[in-house]
Amino acid sequence: MESRHSGDVSGLAVKCVVPLVKKVSEARVVEMTNKLCEKLLHGKDQHRDIASIALKTIASEVTVISLAQSILVTLSPQLIKGITSPGMSTEIKCECLDILCDVLHKFGNLMANDHELLLNALLSQLNSNQATVRKRTVSCIASLASSLSDDLLGKTTIEVVRKLRTKGAKPEMIRTNIQMIGALSRAVGYRFGPYLGDTVPVLINYCTSASENDEELREYGLQALESFLLRCPRDIYSYCDEILHLALEYLSYDPNFTDNMEEDTDDESHEEDEDDDSANEYTDDEDVSWKVRRAAAKCLAALIVSRPEVLAKLYVEACPKLIDRFKEREENVKMDVFNTFIELLRQTGNVTKGQIDMNESSPRCLLNQEVPKIVKSINRQLREKSIKTKVGAFSVLRELVVVLPDCLAEHIGSLIPGIEKALNDKSSTSNLKIEALTFTRLVLASHSPPVFHPYIKALSSPVLSAVGERYYKVTAEALRVCGELVRVVRPNIQGYGFDFKPYVRPLYNAIMSRLTNQDQDQEVKECAISCMGLVISTFGDNLKTELPVCLPVLVDRMGNEITRLTAVKAFAVIATSPLRIDLPCVLENVIAELTAFLRKANRALRQATLGTLNSLIVAYGDQIGSSAYEVIIVELSTLISDSDLHMAALALELCCTLMTDRKSSPNVGLAVRNKVLPQALTLIKSPLLQGQALLALRNFFAALVYSANTSFDTLLDSLLSSAKPAPQSGGVAKQALYSIAQCVAVLCLAAGDKKCSSTVDMLTEMLKDDSSTNSAKQHLALLCLGEIGRRKDLSLHANIETIIIESFQSPFEEIKSAASYALGNIAVSNLSKYLPFILDQIDNQQKKQYLLLHSLKEVIVRQSVDKAEFQDSSVEKILKLLFTHCESDEEGVRNVVAECLGKIALVEPAKLVPALKVRTSSPAAFTRATVVIAVKYSIVERPEKIDEIIYPEISSFLMLIKDHDRHVRRAAVLALSTFAHNKPNLIKGLLPELLPLLYDQTVVKQELIRTVDLGPFKHVVDDGLELRKAAFECVDTLLDSCLDQLNPSSFIVPYLKSGLDDHYDVKMPCHLILSKLADKCPSAVLAVLDSLVDPLQKTINFKPKLDAVKQEVDRNEDMIRSALRAIVSLNRISGGDCSLKFKNLISEISKSPSLRDKYYSTRNE
Repeated sequence: MESRHSGDVSGLAVKCVVPLVKKVSEARVVEMTNKLCEKLLHGKDQHRDIASIALKTIASEVTVISLAQSILVTLSPQLIKGITSPGMSTEIKCECLDILCDVLHKFGNLMANDHELLLNALLSQLNSNQATVRKRTVSCIASLASSLSDDLLGKTTIEVVRKLRTKGAKPEMIRTNIQMIGALSRAVGYRFGPYLGDTVPVLINYCTSASENDEELREYGLQALESFLLRCPRDIYSYCDEILHLALEYLSYDPNFTDNMEEDTDDESHEEDEDDDSANEYTDDEDVSWKVRRAAAKCLAALIVSRPEVLAKLYVEACPKLIDRFKEREENVKMDVFNTFIELLRQTGNVTKGQIDMNESSPRCLLNQEVPKIVKSINRQLREKSIKTKVGAFSVLRELVVVLPDCLAEHIGSLIPGIEKALNDKSSTSNLKIEALTFTRLVLASHSPPVFHPYIKALSSPVLSAVGERYYKVTAEALRVCGELVRVVRPNIQGYGFDFKPYVRPLYNAIMSRLTNQDQDQEVKECAISCMGLVISTFGDNLKTELPVCLPVLVDRMGNEITRLTAVKAFAVIATSPLRIDLPCVLENVIAELTAFLRKANRALRQATLGTLNSLIVAYGDQIGSSAYEVIIVELSTLISDSDLHMAALALELCCTLMTDRKSSPNVGLAVRNKVLPQALTLIKSPLLQGQALLALRNFFAALVYSANTSFDTLLDSLLSSAKPAPQSGGVAKQALYSIAQCVAVLCLAAGDKKCSSTVDMLTEMLKDDSSTNSAKQHLALLCLGEIGRRKDLSLHANIETIIIESFQSPFEEIKSAASYALGNIAVSNLSKYLPFILDQIDNQQKKQYLLLHSLKEVIVRQSVDKAEFQDSSVEKILKLLFTHCESDEEGVRNVVAECLGKIALVEPAKLVPALKVRTSSPAAFTRATVVIAVKYSIVERPEKIDEIIYPEISSFLMLIKDHDRHVRRAAVLALSTFAHNKPNLIKGLLPELLPLLYDQTVVKQELIRTVDLGPFKHVVDDGLELRKAAFECVDTLLDSCLDQLNPSSFIVPYLKSGLDDHYDVKMPCHLILSKLADKCPSAVLAVLDSLVDPLQKTINFKPKLDAVKQEVDRNEDMIRSALRAIVSLNRISGGDCSLKFKNLISEISKSPSLRDKYYSTRNE
């Protein structure tokens, strides 16, 4: 790099610096750095550039900390000298600032001792007369800021604000200082929060009082405010209203342009003239007011994203203004206005997910009122020439349909021309066509068919011509639209009111041309196959001549690995068509192909195949030979196991369909008995069996009896003997006994009364044996009696209740609970006889109370599910009895009582709600807790009578969250969780008052921690743990259903932060909450990301003690994985890299082999 060489040689020399830094000794690199600094500060002009590039290269290549420190010792004073010495030229200052910016960005935290010196040097440069120096100083201070201590950060901010407050400062200085504030906020995120009180009023003041042509000052001011909204959501809270008004005012800031040129001249007639550059094409290269409008739009978007709880207000104040600004004349700004409006729509969707209530002030309702204005304004945009504008307009419409699915019913007619133009216009790009088609598909799918009937002709031709496009994405989207069109054209088989016949052939031909074409993208092939399936199932009766041509093509696609899954699903659609499409030419092939698919490894394919076979056999069973049935049975028998319960359920359903088919031959029954029955008897013993699979298994046994080729006695025998534990396996799972009992009951009912009563007699005989010798047999007998009794009145069997009650004396717990289950279920079929018996027993048998209450619970739960009424007298009795047991010392008894009360409340809400409310002020804490838990049990997912009765009273139950007894507080938290999950609309209004109380329950309370002295060692017991866990789980539920009521920023710090550092049981829900927040409110999380790193870091680095038992080690592994899941979610937030701490955490994970593997496996889950 010596002076004599030409530029090329010097350039090559700089490239050599890279390997040198890595190879030569530390001292040499330091020497190189010194020489380069010398050249930079005192060398000739051409050497200065080379020296600058070389220094930047060294800064970027150094990775070893010790080397970096040695270099910084000499480099940093030299750079400061270059920046502050009076004689230095502007060029040298700029080069030094550039290098310093890179160095600070990478090594800022190694230079802590020089921070103050650097800061003073840089702050002085903010007053420089050279704009370039000021600009680079701003980025330098921002790079330094992320590693500054809080004191120095405060000093910087106070200094900048002081300069802004100085009267008579030059406009360019003011602009620089405002830029400085924005840059600081972007660099340090939430740490800027404490200084907002000083800065926001100053910024707002400057924005409003700036001189007419000082656009940049306004732009920088709005950008800084946008940054505050996103990064300090908690501290900016009190200024949101002012910022909203400021942003709305500047959204239409256009001092050089009057608006009357295009006000509401919405007659379609002059549409054509607009193309001659008419008056509204005003342009002025000097005019930069668009920058202010753009900054205002982005600032407004930040407000929308970070403040879900003010949505309703935004609809009133911001929505009309945004719609009005769709007419913005600067295209880039218009895109930002569209995006801001889309953010408003998305936030509405987020906040109102799962809400049905449409009260006047809910965001959805307010949006619905604006729809006509939106459509009018967007239609004007769709007539513009610019492609970009049209794409933006369609994306607004698309979001609108996603949030309010049926809002465009009255406006379809006015939107059709815009869609036609976008698809037919010569100048349209693929991008625009895809947007227009996607919107068309969503609109067709979400509105009722008759709305479109007047416009089918106009819509179908551009869509069908789009099917022929060359670009595959347009074709695929057009085919999806065709699928929706098919449904719309003939919504039901009668097809009355609209003549669909003219459209059948054109649709068929367009799709067929794509279906037969082999050399095209997979997405197009799949769309063509599904679409053809729909066409055949909807128009099959009008395509008699075409079917023999197109069905074989679909069969052929089943043979191709890439398209077979789609083809299988298409045949399912055809099979379920009400038209009973004639398939003789292909049926045999299809069945053979499908049967072979049951052997394939691909799960999705097997699943679809079972469904399609089922539909085909229901529709065309009479055309399929029974030999084909036998082959299917052999294949499906291998799918019946508990390793995949969903598959097992589908296989059993198919098996039932095969057996119940009218012409099933004896061979089919034989095949089922030999192949499927053994598998079913193995499956029934699985402890995992539940839900759909258990239901399918019950139907299977019933079908076996009906199909009459398997005798009832053998079946019953094999079922009962499957409950005998094999000697080596050590017992049958409890769940398996329940499954067996249910199947026995279904079997008995299917076999008829005679068989049923003989079985009941046999079971009661079993109970009379001596229980100590054969407990498993008795256990099963009791469960079977319960299941049969629930389905059939057993009062003809004398004294059955007393025989069952005998089992309450058994020494075995499981037999006692089975007996109480049986007693309750038998009572269900004959309340008038058995309910008084149970109540009477509860009164007289102190010892058996808990079991008898369980029997009562069975009765009540069944009644509440079946919506059956009790007699008034028995309700009175039951209540009296339950309320006396409310304050029992045994938690088990209290829980059963609560569940009973809750379920009776579903049947008799008018009686129960007042009775429960009175007891919320009972002096006994256990009673208060029990009634709140009772309310929890009465809130179920389905709408119930109790909802409107309990609505006005909810607060008297939930406000027990501030009770002085921890059991009552926990009960209130659990009840709040259930409300939030099942009926969020009932509690929305109470949340402002409840949330602070709920957050308070997440805090570790010292008064609930006690030390138990166990002699040789002391044991610390934390009685508040369960309460904290429940409170965090409640917040987790609220995030799903009531996001618009929570202000996440006030929860994350301090509550979530302390939860992340709490006990294992509390950390787990906190990690889930953090992942959810990262997804739903990223700005609130980003704002405090730094402070969340420490607890997460502690968790993933925690090592259990050397003598820890296996259970502790496993729990710790689970906890590390759970923390890593949260870290994966945090890493997905864009902008997370402004937190240095978080970046270091990620790099620490990638350096530790064990953490790295876990992290990647978590990320790929």
